[in-house]
Amino acid sequence: MQNQPVKFLRLQQVLERVPIGRSTLWAWVKQGQFPAPHKLGPGTSAWAETDINTWLATKVEGGR
Repeated sequence: MQNQPVKFLRLQQVLERVPIGRSTLWAWVKQGQFPAPHKLGPGTSAWAETDINTWLATKVEGGR
């Protein structure tokens, strides 16, 4: 079985999926309440889509 390639999301794409403001997102990252981005290069960070999907799933499950 082959692993699926990792799809990365940039900040704006994450904010489209998670309806919070930019400063709230960074505060949550700093507090450990939201997945940290992966450093892809100088000045380039992105989130693994699987990390965001997993985080969202825990919020949906936690709300039930």
